[in-house]
Amino acid sequence: MGGSGSRLSKELLAEYQDLTFLTKQEILLSVHVVLAPHLVDNEQQARSGNEHTGKPIAENTDSSPLSTRAHRRFCELLPQEQRSVEQSLLAQVPFEQILSLPELKANPFKERICRVFSTSPTRDSLSFEDFLDLLSVFSDTATPDIKSHYAFRIFDFDDDGTLNREDLSRLVNCLTGEGEDTRLSASEMKQLIDNILEESDIDRDGTINLSEFQHVISRSPDFASSFKIVL
Repeated sequence: MGGSGSRLSKELLAEYQDLTFLTKQEILLSVHVVLAPHLVDNEQQARSGNEHTGKPIAENTDSSPLSTRAHRRFCELLPQEQRSVEQSLLAQVPFEQILSLPELKANPFKERICRVFSTSPTRDSLSFEDFLDLLSVFSDTATPDIKSHYAFRIFDFDDDGTLNREDLSRLVNCLTGEGEDTRLSASEMKQLIDNILEESDIDRDGTINLSEFQHVISRSPDFASSFKIVL
């Protein structure tokens, strides 16, 4: 990765590891790809074969395909002048660029995902740490409780801490689409939301809180494996 100026300090590496579900190797590789994409390209060529001999030179068995591919895409969104350690850790990538990533482009909740993970004051961009948090929650190593917590936040469109009828209506529209041939009628939507609340609203206050949501999710064994971003 070059000189010491292009490396994370032990303290910062430990902090990232404590705050995410990413391993030390994944974090180091994340920074490696963000800061030095040309080295990644060279490694790829080494794995695919030497152009003169046609034989592989070496293969890093410790590399993480998820981290490599995800952060290569993140790197592509950063201007060249922001790829030093100091600049990359301070950089903010606008949502419109993040949403251009193929892994998010087709996700019906892509805007909400970015908004939930953004720590910028205007919540319209992602930092390197925000991106690490996103990857961590959508990784296979995140616990079901963590995944359900963030799923609840993503579905809570008005950020009021509960899923009300409007939130549920927007959730359904995201899943079905709002075209004439897929959008539910008003009566169909009301019946569906009534059914959802009947099953999920334990305290009968007309909304679904986090504990009620997690109770429902706990009965869905496939939730954790489906709540991920596949690269």
